[in-house]
Amino acid sequence: MSWPDHFWDRRRALTAATGLVTGTLLPLAGASRGVAAPGPAQGPAVPAAADFTNPVVWQDFADIDIIRVGATYYASASTMHYSPGAPVLRSYDLVNWEIAGHAVPTLDFGAKYDLNGGRGYVRGIWASSLAHRPSNGTFYWLGQIDFARTYVYTATAVEGPWNRLTTINTPYYDAGLLVDNDDTMYVAYGNSTISVAQLSPDGRTQVRTQQVFTTPPSVGTLEGSRFYRINGQYYIFLTRPANGQYILKSSSGPFGPYTMRQVLLDLRGPIPGGGVPHQGGLVQTQSGAWYYLAFVDAYPGGRVPALAPVTWTSDGWPVVQLVNGAWGASYPAPAVPAPPRPTTPMTGVDTFDGTALKPKWEWNHNPDNTKWSVNNGLTLRTATVTGDLYWARNTLTHRIQGPTSTATVQLDPSAMRDGDRAGLALLRDSSAWIGLKRDGGATRLVMVDGLTMDGSWNTTGTGVERASASVPGGRVWLRVNADIRPGSPRPGTFSYSTDGIRFTRLGPAFSMGNDWRFFMGYRFALFNYATRALGGSVRVTRFELTTP
Repeated sequence: MSWPDHFWDRRRALTAATGLVTGTLLPLAGASRGVAAPGPAQGPAVPAAADFTNPVVWQDFADIDIIRVGATYYASASTMHYSPGAPVLRSYDLVNWEIAGHAVPTLDFGAKYDLNGGRGYVRGIWASSLAHRPSNGTFYWLGQIDFARTYVYTATAVEGPWNRLTTINTPYYDAGLLVDNDDTMYVAYGNSTISVAQLSPDGRTQVRTQQVFTTPPSVGTLEGSRFYRINGQYYIFLTRPANGQYILKSSSGPFGPYTMRQVLLDLRGPIPGGGVPHQGGLVQTQSGAWYYLAFVDAYPGGRVPALAPVTWTSDGWPVVQLVNGAWGASYPAPAVPAPPRPTTPMTGVDTFDGTALKPKWEWNHNPDNTKWSVNNGLTLRTATVTGDLYWARNTLTHRIQGPTSTATVQLDPSAMRDGDRAGLALLRDSSAWIGLKRDGGATRLVMVDGLTMDGSWNTTGTGVERASASVPGGRVWLRVNADIRPGSPRPGTFSYSTDGIRFTRLGPAFSMGNDWRFFMGYRFALFNYATRALGGSVRVTRFELTTP
């Protein structure tokens, strides 16, 4: 597979970002879309709560775009090959977040996203943009797919339904969508060469596009556009992957000319062993305070959101507030009104009640919807005949909670057929799992590692059985503990139970890989595939994610 030049620029930048040094207090610019310019607090001040700690969400949500609509904050993130794509997170205080829905209901961008004749690993939903248009009360998601074209989806509520509004032939790479004060929509996009496009009033077509900036060679790669207007000034917020952030500013309109300032470079982040906070967005609270929500490279867990307050200089440039020259591990919580309700925790128990999956779940590629169902329990029917988990459809994933967490699943294997494989995995380009193999009419419990892919995401290892145990018929509980703190040894451990109380360790610890090139972090994954013939199934009646 041939990757664009900026892919390798990013690799070099990430390599250079090791051994981070203390950052300096540096100017930062941008603004929440559709809110007032910096100035006196809007409305009565609200007392701040106790300090919050970073990361505000220790799960994998990268390439963050953030907006506020009324008293509610929304953020979107990249999901690559996972479906549904482009999750939309919701918060009332910028600290406690829940997954509200997905802006891309299915990855209908070609057969490879169905694991049909090809695979979409590390393709699909890259950095994209989320905006709200007050004139029609509509949310817009905009992103390019496969460097070929841009898709726009809309919804009147983030929970959905989301529908595709249009396809634009120009690929707006790493796009930032701005709804201007006069309701005109603009898109900032590009890699090092930054352009601005104007959309038609209905948002369906491109009216104009123009290059507005070329990154100086001394800076390197700039991408990840976020587009804002504040007090008549236009700002394009850009990242230098994976250790810097820059701002372009124009006083002459959205098409420039723009001047550039460095925001941060080699700034120490709030996660020990993690990277520099970057590639996020700016948002203003109801009371007029400003915050920057960025992500921190923290593999093997992925790219994790962190929050910092922002203040403004007299000449209109914001400044990230640091703690001892670094992004703070904690700050005073934003002063916002009391939330209307608690947000749904990212951890806890799911008994698959009702008839639909909760939005915290995402499939590895698009599922075969005829082969799974939810009805007060999850039924996974075999959807693929393969010896390779990376080719198996209907593998259902859940983000890992950092810094350490444990997933426990209760599984009924009674309807498995000969040749079936079912279980709970730590899924990435190097994977391992605990589960059941049914062969010759007998079912064994096994721990398997050695599932690997190369840098072009072709399978190079389908797994090696490291340990096994016999289990009586009926239900079995499978458990995986994951320590995703950056550094070594990053262990994943596997255990099982036949009563849900006493668990027995199975197999050696698995060292999770921390190479950045797969981009997405490790996930817990439920799977059931056939190696001989379709027809078998398993039933999952409980999934629990806990932290120490």
